[in-house]
Amino acid sequence: MSATNALEQYSDEWLVFEGVKTFCEGFLKGLELPPRQTISEWADENRILSSESSAEPGQWQTSRAEYQRGIMDAISDINCDEVTIVASAQVGKTEIINNAVGFFIDKDPCPMLLLQPTEDVAKSWSTDRLAPMLRDTPCLQGKVAEGKDTGNTVLHKSFPGGHITMVGANSPAGLASRPIRIVFMDEVDRYPLSAGKEGDPIKLAMKRATTFWNKKIIKCSTPTISGISKIDASFKNSDMRFYYVPCPHCGEMQRLIWAQVRWDKDDAGNGMPETAAYVCEHCGTLWNDVERWHAIGQGEWRASKPFHGHAGFALWEGYSPWVKLEEIVKAFLDAKDDPEALKTFVNTSLGEVWEDKGERIEEDKLVARREAYETAPVEVVVITAGVDVQEDRLEVDRFGWTAKNQSFGLGKVVLYGDPAAPRVWDELDDLLQTPIKHDLVGEMTISACCVDSGYLTQQVGNFCKERWNRRVWAIKGMPGEGRPIFKKAPGKLRKTNLEFFLVGTDTVKDVIYSRLKIDDPDAPGYCHFNMSYDENHFVQLTAEEAKTSYSKGRKIRFYALRPGRKRNEALDIFGYSLAALEGLKISGLDLRRRWEKMLAKQEYAEKIREAVEANPEVNVEDIPKPKILQKRQRRRVVARFA
Repeated sequence: MSATNALEQYSDEWLVFEGVKTFCEGFLKGLELPPRQTISEWADENRILSSESSAEPGQWQTSRAEYQRGIMDAISDINCDEVTIVASAQVGKTEIINNAVGFFIDKDPCPMLLLQPTEDVAKSWSTDRLAPMLRDTPCLQGKVAEGKDTGNTVLHKSFPGGHITMVGANSPAGLASRPIRIVFMDEVDRYPLSAGKEGDPIKLAMKRATTFWNKKIIKCSTPTISGISKIDASFKNSDMRFYYVPCPHCGEMQRLIWAQVRWDKDDAGNGMPETAAYVCEHCGTLWNDVERWHAIGQGEWRASKPFHGHAGFALWEGYSPWVKLEEIVKAFLDAKDDPEALKTFVNTSLGEVWEDKGERIEEDKLVARREAYETAPVEVVVITAGVDVQEDRLEVDRFGWTAKNQSFGLGKVVLYGDPAAPRVWDELDDLLQTPIKHDLVGEMTISACCVDSGYLTQQVGNFCKERWNRRVWAIKGMPGEGRPIFKKAPGKLRKTNLEFFLVGTDTVKDVIYSRLKIDDPDAPGYCHFNMSYDENHFVQLTAEEAKTSYSKGRKIRFYALRPGRKRNEALDIFGYSLAALEGLKISGLDLRRRWEKMLAKQEYAEKIREAVEANPEVNVEDIPKPKILQKRQRRRVVARFA
């Protein structure tokens, strides 16, 4: 019964007073239950995708990626207090979070927290995702006030009945204070082990919701390493739901799995991604992309464990309506021979954890496979160096890198002397400017160098500061799983005001040890060493191993010296040289293009030589350059790489 009808039926003389009538109308209106609506229904009715944050702007349609319906509706299910989404890229998990945030702002306002790996990522989500949604979705317009006097900031937005705070997992201050009912945690496998000194950021965030009977905890991430992945552990504690789709031909329900994706090979044995198709596990019929997408639209979620308030969902790119099988297969073929790239494919395309075998690498195998070369081989396109600073010497190693990410050790040099005095630094400067003989171009100089600043920080900083334009960078190693090899922006030491780059040492060692395991000399990532490296060098190179332990109840992975090993300089220097290469890539270096450019230069030089021999008076400027040798604009991040 509506408020108006109630007033007409039970009308009395005292209701003639306007103020009492208004009170009664409001009171009875408040007793009416709001219409029940799921997040997917709300999104289909209200959500507008913004042009700057979506490839398909306009009215939201859950049917575009039907598997999103079950995930969103689980978040709004009163019986579900925790949702875990372990997913690859390109499946729309960010938009699921966006829709849930919009739903709670509009229909069920309350205090919310969005936790991102870093504060910078949180700011980006606020400006690039949240702000356009609030602006373009009609039912949200005006609910979050803007302006200096509102108290709202980039990381904190208030609205009638609630607020949303966006913080980085590395910010202990953002995980303290006020209670929160809805907690969103995005990319949890990228969170640091501890938020400052406060402890596990996941536990800190979840503790904020303890006092709410109707709390919601939503976690999502692409997974990382088996046994370490936090999202994988959370998924295993859920009811573990998988998405089943019907075969377009036989109608049998099945999960989409990578093993059922097939493609042809050409006469040379090379994979042909354009022939990729999905094979039904029941009738063996091949599905094309259109049939696969149609089947996904008719699918359903099925739990593999009993439900106890925690719903878990697993997705990979094979379910995405925005990705063709051809693209997935091409990514696999490009990555299959490089352990580092294959790990990325398994995590971000298949949405699965990487099984880290963790076996040791024995130095005798590396000693036995040394090669007889003295100059940089033809295929080397760039040379980098790494420098380790010891009490009585500088140890320098130089590596050439190919378009296939292979490395060629070009010989270690030890400069003896007191690093606190200038002489040894002058010798290092001369060495870094000395060209190295190259089998194709004659000579090649060192393009970048990383110098460890852990010892004699002031001297290292001053040396690198004066040579920054030559890409001689001071670095500081940072252990910890998931850190980038080379951070894009340099940091500064407060006392000295000297710049340095952070290097993720555990990530570097992961890459090096995965590549040292490659036995095929022609495979991408293979590490070549010449005869100048002695057995002791390889003992140092293999001095560490990955271990796992527990800290504050959480499983962590780290590198430590093997029993009986005391020195690891060779491993460190190799890592610094790899970090220098990564710095060049951030600056714009493309190894494959660089290789093509080197070949084009040689062909162009040969063409000029032949033209001059045929006609000594020819104007060489009239001979057109290959397109790849023509100048192009490059984005500058660290320093321009020509």
